[in-house]
Parts: sequence; structure tokens; C-alpha cells
Amino acid sequence: MCVASGGALAQSSATGIIFGQVQGGQGSTVQIQNTDTGQTRMLSVDADGRYRASSLPIGRYSVTLMRDGKVISSRDNVQVSISTGTDVSFTSAANTTNLEGVQVVASALPAIDVSNVDSRTVLTAQELQKVPLGQTVNAATLLAPGTVSGDSRYGNVVSFGGASAAENQYYVNGFPVTNALTGLGFTELPFDAIDQQQVITGGYGAEYGRSTGGVVNIVTKSGGNTWRFGATVDWSPRALMDSPRDIYYPRNGNGSDGELYRDRSGNRTWTTRYGAYLSGPLVKDRLFLYATAEQTKTGGSRGIGTNLNEIAAKTDTKTTRWLTKINWNITDSHLLELTAMGDTTKINRTVYAFSYPDLVEGPLQGTEYLKNYDVVGAGATPGGTMYIGKYTGYLTDNLTVTAVYGKTQSKHVDTPLGATGGSCPLVIDLRSASSTITGCGITGGTVLAPGAKDDTDGWRLDVEYQLGDHHLRAGLDTLNLKSYSGTQYEGGVYYLYQNTADVNLTGYPNVNLPANPPPYLVRERIIDFSANVKVEQEAQYIEDHWQINDKWLAYIGLRNEQFSNFNGSGQIYVKQRHQLAPRLGLTWDVYGDSSLKLYANAGRYHLAIPSNVAIRGASASLFRGQYFTYTGVDPTTGVPSGLSPVSGILYSNGADGVTAPDPRSVAAKGLNAYYQDEFIVGFDKTLGADWTMGGKVTYRKLKSIIDDFCDEAPFEKYAARNNIDISNAAIQGCYLFNPGKANTFQIDVTGNGDYQDFKLSKEDFVSPNGVGFPDLKRKYLAVNLYLAHQFSDNWYGKLDYTWSKSYGNSEGLLKSDIGQLDPSVTQDWDFPELMIGSSGYLPNDRRHQLKAYGYWQMTPEWLFGANVAIASGRPKNCIGNAPGTLDRQGYGTSFFFCDLNHDGTPEATPRGSQGRLPWTYRLDLSAQWRPAWADHNLAFTADIFNVFTQQRTLSIVETNGGNPSYGRTISYQTPRYVRLGVRYDFSL
Repeated sequence: MCVASGGALAQSSATGIIFGQVQGGQGSTVQIQNTDTGQTRMLSVDADGRYRASSLPIGRYSVTLMRDGKVISSRDNVQVSISTGTDVSFTSAANTTNLEGVQVVASALPAIDVSNVDSRTVLTAQELQKVPLGQTVNAATLLAPGTVSGDSRYGNVVSFGGASAAENQYYVNGFPVTNALTGLGFTELPFDAIDQQQVITGGYGAEYGRSTGGVVNIVTKSGGNTWRFGATVDWSPRALMDSPRDIYYPRNGNGSDGELYRDRSGNRTWTTRYGAYLSGPLVKDRLFLYATAEQTKTGGSRGIGTNLNEIAAKTDTKTTRWLTKINWNITDSHLLELTAMGDTTKINRTVYAFSYPDLVEGPLQGTEYLKNYDVVGAGATPGGTMYIGKYTGYLTDNLTVTAVYGKTQSKHVDTPLGATGGSCPLVIDLRSASSTITGCGITGGTVLAPGAKDDTDGWRLDVEYQLGDHHLRAGLDTLNLKSYSGTQYEGGVYYLYQNTADVNLTGYPNVNLPANPPPYLVRERIIDFSANVKVEQEAQYIEDHWQINDKWLAYIGLRNEQFSNFNGSGQIYVKQRHQLAPRLGLTWDVYGDSSLKLYANAGRYHLAIPSNVAIRGASASLFRGQYFTYTGVDPTTGVPSGLSPVSGILYSNGADGVTAPDPRSVAAKGLNAYYQDEFIVGFDKTLGADWTMGGKVTYRKLKSIIDDFCDEAPFEKYAARNNIDISNAAIQGCYLFNPGKANTFQIDVTGNGDYQDFKLSKEDFVSPNGVGFPDLKRKYLAVNLYLAHQFSDNWYGKLDYTWSKSYGNSEGLLKSDIGQLDPSVTQDWDFPELMIGSSGYLPNDRRHQLKAYGYWQMTPEWLFGANVAIASGRPKNCIGNAPGTLDRQGYGTSFFFCDLNHDGTPEATPRGSQGRLPWTYRLDLSAQWRPAWADHNLAFTADIFNVFTQQRTLSIVETNGGNPSYGRTISYQTPRYVRLGVRYDFSL
């Protein structure tokens, strides 16, 4: 069962179950033995002829029916998959005609899991080797229906079921490894370490939470009683990679007229991956080792900047990943598992000047070293090290206890150095002087704060008990997410040179210009948004799988979650208790033989506020500026000398870098959590012995989110209505709130700590223009149909079609329209006018998706695989300037209005009203040769990705307002490339 249907409702995230019925089975015993480790469990068949073995480590098992000490019937090669029930029943019709004789039955098992109330996708290690895939968890995840690649500006993290890409949870061996700071991305593991990967796009049970997108659940390989060794080398040569398409300005009649924006002809790379593993028994049947490591190097790229920042960068990337796992079967009833894992990516960039007029590279500008940080994609990537310990105890036939503790740490580094080897400040010259001050900075903006890191630790306890027809589970877990992060200018400071006549000193204290001021001044600006922040997450759950009768199973679950967000001073600024999430489900085994399953489920799912919200909005931050005269400029760095102040220091928004905002002034009082409701109905049907088909309908509705708004008008209106003097009030710039609802805020009405409750109704959020906030809306409707051929007659294949619709006025935690990387503090709800025309098809809406993959074992030596992905394009927007007085806050090109006719009159352009990007098509092919003379242990592989080198546009610039880049492509599909490999597996 390379791809299995199953659910996550009954089992721990790293185990599965075997269950079944025995005809006339009362008094019989079922023996379940792991064929790799020898671990054995003996279970009594109950009065109804049923047995159930829960919390089994994934792997291969033999199942034997015994009576009075004699073997009656057995089954071999039973595959246990993640969170999936495998039906191994012993009945006269299905397995044996003579209960007195030994019947050995092969591994053909029902392809439909009737023990759970939903269908999921499980990919095994064998599947991942036989289908052409990029060697990443994301590439495997995209095989599942309802998943799409997120915006390239977020590092192509996967979006599930219409949700933003920051709303998922990722687990390795039962412990969460999701990015602690933003929720974008996760700690990766060596690709060959994956034993099984489960992708859950909805309907998960009460043991899961903190996700309104999807769940990716990975269980790593373990050692067994056989010593095994393997090594692999993969190479993607630069010469066999097509050049990515150059990017041009669009021919939109506003002056750019199709000029070259970015030369990408040199953006081809080579990639080499080396990997090896070792596994086996340290003590037979008791203590096992599995260890693996891989290193991937990528180079050869000569990336050219745009015609606006003429640079060329040569980039070398080295990623090292390792994993070690110890399994100790203390006894057959007490198991201990220890996992250690590392994931480190180092990037070295060498930056040169570049001349677009003649496309010639210039002198060295500097270098940049990055560790577990991506300046192009999603910023800080998790990486780091992880340690997990897990205990499983089968205390009785009916009582099982599991306990997990885990800890992760990741350090992030961004170190730019100028051509002279030093750290260079940001320098911009706006003078009218003929000479230009350039400086030696290479980033053109901000860098990661030194010392950035993430730390996570957590534990969970689960108890399972079989009580007659009820399989009960209960558990509790705690997760602490701690991060130190932030940004500052490259070199720590930003110098702006200006004509004195152009300088606006309004708001600066102690202004003292000379009587005869010099022609030029320089402004020194320093920002430092960095802090140690933390989120504490706790949860408790209880659930019951009730086997009503032989055909009907009901699921009832309830999850209770608590979230506490701390600012950089260790103070709680948002606290949410008793977030109740009921989960319900029902499944009907129509004929009682696992050949037709009908199911339905409903549930509520909560999401915590990411810890990044506290970095700038809830913690101390520095934003200071001061003007000077100067007598000289360093010709290399651009740093001024002979400084003499002509103003005092202006701390913008009171951000002095020392004082954190009072927690009462950061968020609305009693915030509701971010949550979503979901409903699924579906069926699975076997078609003969080899085929399975099915379908399901999914409906999701986002009910509550947390974002920020930055408008003082509602407070002024409330104060006037209630005769409150707020002339000296300390009103925070932006507040977290629940959009589209009533909110209560605590306002310091005197500026001296005199807080009063401002109970704002939804109508109080109406602006002076008469515009109010709309109700929150994000709805997702999908119909999925699939047809699968189980492996037989030497081939396997699966075809998935998904029709889906994602509609609303909020993507969720992110804003892919503009690539904004500020989860839960997007610009969407900053003030009501921004939401005019915001309802429409959302960025992750892909109306049609067709996915097909499989493989053909032509001979014992030759295997061929294919992977096809076809999808309709993303909706397009035109975001521009608002007409009249709608832009009260000076947001510029941020509204769903555009001057489409170039006549100076903006017109309404509602979300998604500008058509769609083109359909995308991709075909990947693979071939594998395992020569007989090497006993099939040696494999030569070749994969061709994007065979027809389709390079369709995936995202574009959607902001207009006179922007010559409006409509310009941001990202294309990856062009065709080839991967060649050699693999050797050996066992003793």
C-alpha cells in the first residue's frame, strides 16, 4: 500500500492500528509481530469477535490467529501506516474454510480504512523513490489533493485548502517542527530518512490543533534486526538545465514598453547531493540504530539584479542534514524511542556591480553570509537541531500510554560585508550635487538582527483505553515557542544626504540651523526592531471512536486550547483561554466488507497568534533620526565626518528602543482566537481487487481572525459620544483586534496610565468617509475525485481531480497580493477604506487541478515513473490609489482602485476582477535500472523535471498607481532540469 487511505482520528501522529473480526473468535488470541524488530503483542478476541491493536509503530507485521495454543490462520506483510487502521479479519468468507487447518494468507488487504471517518494520503519511502519528485517534503506534499504552492516570496511553502501558507503544522516523529516565529516553513530532515509521510488536508481529529490549513506528519525510518547500509549520489548538471526566462517590464503604454527588467540567462545551477545511512540491531530484538546524513551543494548561478539595482551575485549554498534514531524495546510492552536531527543551510553570496546598458559585470562590491536565513524567500527558515524522546507503554490489552518530549533550537545569521571586508551602512544620496555618494552597502536595506534564534520545547501525554465498543483517547500537551529576532539597517545605520532646502524638520526637537546654512545636510537614522518574545500553547482533548455495530462507527471529540503571547519584556499582551473545538464524524461500511465506505465529519480548528507579532508591535523598538551638517565623506563607505547636529533626536512613534508599550495598549481586550469551521462528506469504493475510487466535498469557513488596525477615528468618535477628553490620550499606532466585530480597547485617556474601556461596536469602526469594516469572509469549497490502481500487474497509478473555490476578503495570516511577510499584522484591516472591493477570489484559489502519478515495473531491472500536474492560474488584481479623500492615512497604492484608462480617474477594481494568470502544466519522468548482476542492490536513476520546459507565470506585480512594473512577472515555473543518480543498498 504505497498510497493508503486512512484517518488521523484514532491514532497518535506517529503510529497506526491493526483491527479486525474473528468468526467464532471468542476465546481466541491474535498475535501481532513486527517482522523487522520482533516486537510481539498478544491480544484476546472479545465477546463480539473483535480485536484492536493500537499505537503500533509503523512497519511490516505478521498477524496470527491462535486458539488453544495452536495456529489457526495467519497473515504476513501487513503494512501499518501513519494514523491509519488496517483491517485484518479472520472469517470463513474472507480468509479460511477450515479453522482447524493452518491458512497462510498473502498481504492483499482492503484498500479502504473503515475504522476512521475520513480519507488521507500516506506516502511510503518506496513511493517516494519510485515517483519523480524533488527531494523535499514540500514536493511530496504537493501530490495530495487540495494543496498548491504558495507565493514565491514566501519560499513556495504549501497552501492547504485555500488557507494561507502560514497556517499549517508539520510533525516529525510526533513533535511539531513548524517555524516558531512566523509559521512559514519547518525544520527539514534528510529526504531518505522518511519512512512515511502523511498529508492531511482537513478533517483531522481532536489530537491535532494549531492549524487551519493542513497537517504534514512524518515518521522516520528505524533500525531492525538486519544490518543495512546504503549510499547515494545525485547530480543535476548545469549544462542540462534550461535557462530561466528573462523578466521584462510589461508593454502597458506607460513608458516602460517592454524593457528588460532582469537578465536571468546566467541563473542556471548545478546541484550535487551525497547521502548515506546505516541501520541495524545493537541488541537483537531489543535495541536498534538508524543513522543517516546528507549534504547538498548548489552553485554555478550568476544571478543578475534588476535594472534598478545593478548588481550581480554568485551564490553557493550548502545544506547539511542528519538524523540518528535509537529504538529500545525494553520489553514487548514498553518501548522507548530517541531521535536527534540537524538541519543547517549556509549561503555565501559574492556581489559585483553590473551594468545593464552593456550587460557587463563590474568590480567586487562585497559578500554576504547567511545561515538558516533566506533573503529571497521566507526570511528566517527554521533549520537547527531537534531532540525527541518518546515512550509507549502497552499496560494491558486495553490500556496504552504514550509520552513525548521534544526540544529544538535554530540560530539565524545574516552578515553582509563590503568590498573592504567591513560592515557598511545604508547610504542614499538625494542631493542635486553632480557627484554621487554611493557607499559600499550591498543589501540596500535592512538585515537580520545579530543573535537571532528560535527555541522550542514541549511535551504531550496520551492515554488510550478500549471499553467495549468504545475506543477512548485523552491527552494534553504544552508547547513553548521562544524567539529572538528583529531587523536593523545594514551596518547599523542609514545616512540620507539631502539639499538643505528639501529638508523638513517638522517634529524634530531643538532645531538650530546656522544663520547661513550649508547647501546640504545628512540625516542619520537608526532602527532596531528586535526582542525576545514567547508564545505558550496548551491543549487538552478527549475523543471516542464508538463502534455502534459492524457497519457504523461514530467519532466524537473535543479539544480545548489556551494561548498566551508574551512581549519582549516578558509581559502577556494577548491571552486566550477555553478555545473549545468540537470534532464529530460518522462512517458507514455499507456492505460490511470494507468495499464501500461513506463518511462525514465536522470540526472547529484554532490557530495561535505567531510570535513575530510581538517583535515590533508589542515590544520595545528603536526608530530614531537626527540631522547634521558634515565636513567630509568617506569615499568607500559613504559615512560622513565632521558631524555637527542641527536638531535633536526624533523618536518616531515614541520608539526609543527601551520602553515596551503597555500590554493594555497593544490588543483589544478579550480577543477571540483565530478559528475556522469545516465540513466534509465523501465516499471510497473498491472496484474489483486492484482499483479504488472515491470523492469528497469540503467546505471551510473562517469565522474569526486577528489582525491590526491603525485608525484613530473610531476612538475619537467614541470619546465625543461619551464626553471623554482624549486631547492628551496615549493612543497606540496600531491595535490587534478581531476584524468585522465589536471590540473593547483600553485607552490611556490622560497619557498618565488612566486606562478606560472603549467598547466599540462594529458600527463605531465607520470612518469619516462613511466607510465601515465588512464582515470577515474566507470561504473554501472543493470537490475532489480520485481513481487509484493498487500495485498489481507491475504498475501503480493514481489520478486526482480537484475543483475548488477560495473566496473572501482576507487570505488569513498573510497577504500574497503584495507578498507581505507579516503574519497576523497585514495592511488589510489597517483602516476601513482599504477593504473597499476586497471581496473576491483569493490568491490561493486554483479553480481546477489535475494530478496524476505512478510507476511501471517493466522488468525486475527496469522501473519507470511519471508525475503530472495541471492547474488553472491564480486570480489577478489591480491595486492602486484611492479616489478623493479615501486615502486618509497616506497608504498610496494599496486600494482596490486603479486608473485603468490612464485618464487620472481611479475606478473600482474588486479583488480577482482582472482575470487569471495562465494555466500551468508540468510533466516529470523518471527511469531506474537495477542490474541483476548486482542483485538489484545497485540502482542507476535519471529524472527529467518539467520535460516540456513550461515556464508559465506564477505571480505578478499587482500594485499599479503609475507603477511601471504593474503586471510584471515575479516568478515563473522552474525550467527543465535533469537529475542523475546512483544508489547502493546492502544488507547482511
